[in-house]
Amino acid sequence: MAPEAAAIRAIHVSDAGRFGFARLNAAEQGIEAFGYVISNRVIGAALWEKLRQATDLLLRMPARPEQVQIDAAGVTFTVAAEPVSARLIVAADGAHSVVRTAAGIEADVENYDQVAIVANVAADRPHDGTAYERFTRSGPLAVLPLHDGSYGVIWACSPEHSREVLSFDDATYLRELQERFGWRAGRFVRAGTRASYPLQLTRAAATVAPRTVLIGNAAQALHPVAGQGFNLGLRDAAMLAEVLAQAHGDVGSPELLHGFAAWRAGDRSGVVRFTDGLVKLFGDTRPGVGLLRNLGLLLFDLSPPAKSALARVSAGFAGPTPRLARGLALRRTAPPSI
Repeated sequence: MAPEAAAIRAIHVSDAGRFGFARLNAAEQGIEAFGYVISNRVIGAALWEKLRQATDLLLRMPARPEQVQIDAAGVTFTVAAEPVSARLIVAADGAHSVVRTAAGIEADVENYDQVAIVANVAADRPHDGTAYERFTRSGPLAVLPLHDGSYGVIWACSPEHSREVLSFDDATYLRELQERFGWRAGRFVRAGTRASYPLQLTRAAATVAPRTVLIGNAAQALHPVAGQGFNLGLRDAAMLAEVLAQAHGDVGSPELLHGFAAWRAGDRSGVVRFTDGLVKLFGDTRPGVGLLRNLGLLLFDLSPPAKSALARVSAGFAGPTPRLARGLALRRTAPPSI
């Protein structure tokens, strides 16, 4: 994936119509980049290539689980009309998880009353590796560097305004985007196809149940404001892989699953609070809040310790960091000798 990954070497945060801003520089934090922007298409192609090389996996695509039955003894379901039985089922099937429902786990859904409009946009000059987050009255606007020198734009706005934006021709879209974002990235000159999706915060009441574990959006689906939802899901998967690689005996035992849930609880709750708090803080229109918010941005910009703390957000908030997230291979422990 490396040739099609764009490094985020700087971050610029601003509040439209106000003087506050904050800047982060990866080199000042002693790291190469805060993260990398890679398209879903590239990630999917790389993952499927690895999966096809795995001789101990059965792949069924496209497919979805049906007739899912879960009890203390195990799990049964059908996929592509084929019966399957297992000791553990992993719900990695998104915010509207079929497996989560079958396991009887409730989910709390909070509607942000926003729609994200996503598009690739070219400017009259290539980017310098800076990712921008600009908070506007209608919602956050993220402009992210892409590997070819263009930008990925995530424009969050009200459902009513989203319908108008989606109906724009390219010239009108670029003009409206420029007006809200400004000129830091240069003049926007070309826009790709636009897509949209509603923004909600979905939190499962639990991440484990008998013979069931939830990861990624099945456990928590976040607002994209800080770009941390995918990272959080990857750490879920990495920790689950580590737990299972070191398991002896029943991989679906309550002890193993509750241990996994405990290790992931702090990171999960921290990222959820962080992203939800940002959305609500910058969406607060009460008198005086904007001034305090902008003062906070300026103080943050002058505080090296605060910048160092924020630079570590993508590594996780709390709990053990999975080996895979640290670039280390999984360790498989041998079963105890009899």
